[in-house]
Amino acid sequence: MPQSSDLNVLAHHALSEVGQVLAALDPSAPDRFVEEVTRAGRVAVYGVGREGLTMRALAMRLYHAGVHASVVGDMSAPPLGAGDLLIASAGPGGFSTVNALLGVARAAGARTLLFTAQPGGPAAALADTVVVVPARTMADDHDGAPPTPGSLPMGSVYELSVWLLGDLLIEALVARTGRRPEELSARHTNLE
Repeated sequence: MPQSSDLNVLAHHALSEVGQVLAALDPSAPDRFVEEVTRAGRVAVYGVGREGLTMRALAMRLYHAGVHASVVGDMSAPPLGAGDLLIASAGPGGFSTVNALLGVARAAGARTLLFTAQPGGPAAALADTVVVVPARTMADDHDGAPPTPGSLPMGSVYELSVWLLGDLLIEALVARTGRRPEELSARHTNLE
């Protein structure tokens, strides 16, 4: 972390880090994401820990965009099968649950899309489509290299990048499908 406790300095470092990650993304990622989502009957999302929170946020926006989306583990999540899509996140390359669920979804005939910072990890080998988010994750904290001064802790840069990327991908989906902002707003819950 920077030696400063000035919130503006810290925020500048954090935003710069996330901006660098998003700038380094494969420019074809939005098209590949939109293609997978638009051809899917149902979409389920999954992630663990804070990555799970980013996937829940993505599920909400997918639903707002008119996609039949659910979160794995919620009691109302339907089964996946042929023509469906599982979207998962495994920043450090794999988690036992992510790896298992990718296998279950594929065995049921669903396609799989993975967000990860480690394209050589075990989860990427199980996914049909991989979106590489080139950010530092918790796995990198153990590689012996010191974090860059000002770097956010653990997997925060990855998680924030995926959260923002999710919203950007929804913007691409909305543009491709011609949805209007009021259509998305009309799908927002009134039970708040």
